[in-house]
Amino acid sequence: MTKPLVHPAIEDVPVEAILHALSDRHRVALFSQIFHQDNPSSCVTLSCVLDQAIPKSTLSQHMRILREAGLIRGERRGVEMRNTSRHAEVEARYPGLLKAIVSAYAIQLEGK
Repeated sequence: MTKPLVHPAIEDVPVEAILHALSDRHRVALFSQIFHQDNPSSCVTLSCVLDQAIPKSTLSQHMRILREAGLIRGERRGVEMRNTSRHAEVEARYPGLLKAIVSAYAIQLEGK
């Protein structure tokens, strides 16, 4: 039996949790990819960020932190995990926060 996924109500997510989740360079890269996707992203498509392969256990840990910070919603489909951004919910709670972070991240990438 698999453990249920934690998806907190957005009202219960403090801004500090969001900022902490996105303070790691791999997590902000993962979230940026999910943020820009129209369709759910599988963990397989996210297993390489910043030109580095991420071990499955590390990727699972990063996704759990993003999920528990209210940034993504995960859904199991068989053995595959599908992830979608909760940016509309976060935008309603903290207007402009995620767009500013994702934009700043893109600017940072352009400078490298």
